[in-house]
Amino acid sequence: MPTTPGTPRPAPGQAGADDRPSPPAERLRLELGAPPHQVAKAVREWIDTYVPLEWRAAAHRGGPDAIRKVRSRADYEAWYPVFGRSGLVAPTWPEEYGGLGLSTTAARLVEAELKPYNLGRLNPLGLNQAACALFAYGTHEQRLRFLPPIVGNEEVWCQLFSEPGAGSDLASLATTAERDGDEWLLEGQKVWNTWAHLADWAVVLARTDPDLPKRRGITYFLLHMHQSGVEVHPLRHIGGEVDFNRVVLRDARVSDQHRVGEVGEGWRVANATLTGERQMVSGTGSGGVDRIGGRGVDHLFHLGRKSQRSNEPLVRAELARLYSEERVREWTNTRGRTTAGAGGNPGDASSVGKLHQSSLNQRIQLLATDMLGMSGLARKSDENEYGRSLPLEVRGMLRSRANTIEGGTTEINKNIIGERILGLPRDPDPWTDVAWKDTPRS
Repeated sequence: MPTTPGTPRPAPGQAGADDRPSPPAERLRLELGAPPHQVAKAVREWIDTYVPLEWRAAAHRGGPDAIRKVRSRADYEAWYPVFGRSGLVAPTWPEEYGGLGLSTTAARLVEAELKPYNLGRLNPLGLNQAACALFAYGTHEQRLRFLPPIVGNEEVWCQLFSEPGAGSDLASLATTAERDGDEWLLEGQKVWNTWAHLADWAVVLARTDPDLPKRRGITYFLLHMHQSGVEVHPLRHIGGEVDFNRVVLRDARVSDQHRVGEVGEGWRVANATLTGERQMVSGTGSGGVDRIGGRGVDHLFHLGRKSQRSNEPLVRAELARLYSEERVREWTNTRGRTTAGAGGNPGDASSVGKLHQSSLNQRIQLLATDMLGMSGLARKSDENEYGRSLPLEVRGMLRSRANTIEGGTTEINKNIIGERILGLPRDPDPWTDVAWKDTPRS
């Protein structure tokens, strides 16, 4: 059973930190290069053995909506370690890191068998952000230590990059890390940190040399969140929920063993994380989060039939447009995910997916709210129930407004596409080679 999110876990070096038991018999066993029919058969047998009967029956009866009626979030979290131990959460990862070592072709067969049962991956920031940096720049020991607990959702991750004065211009960050023997002391503030209030570990960028230009004096660390010196302050957003946080670091300690990459090379390491983040929020088929804010086009069809709005020609045309875009988005994401699974890096192309998905999801959620008619109007509620009286579709629409900001703003992603994909000239920056301490900052 996983520890409840937010419950302190032992830091490395403390008792219990590295005495995890070896994987039990639930791990799927497949011969390397097994033919497709054997892969599919093995996954189906695992599903029949380990996925609860009630969930399977709901999936066959009515898909994801029926599953949600019989499976709560708490139920899924309690069962999830079984999924994690199977190797199916990250099937292309090597077995020693919690995967199955499968090819991307075999992994697609795995996903096809799992899809009807709505077995979403928990710990997406660990799987898609921390793991990207560890695979690209981490040591073998770091991967052995951190990747298996990420797969099993035993240790939840967040990202501490943005700061009050360093958002789009992330490289201007001011959080510092000073060497103290075999440790580093981190001092500063981070903001808009998704799920930091639930996290056990964080990837964090800090400045280790203010005398170097801003992109060359940054170092990348793995920070244990449950320690003195780390304060997490939740930020409630317009829909009423808490996703984002402000994190204050006051002499928070990080072992040098938890530095990823060389000192001063953190910007290079961070780009692996940022690429993974953009890929993660690129929507259906990305292997990350299908959408942040609301449900997909299938829910629009349900609303259209329920409200009879789908009989209107303009609504039908918009449904067809959104459906087509979502399918194209899914195919594009699958291609990028295949590249990543083969050991490549989607790289700057992930900005294309992120840019399109942000706008697409906002348009989907706006149409969902429009279909509600008068029942979609916001209404007052008790302060303690803030946001809960709003229809699900309205909350999704409100949350989707952040899509064009989080994961890199639309403007930043357009710059990346223009400069790195289309080959357009970069904007002139007179401070590129100036020491960070001498550059103007907000």
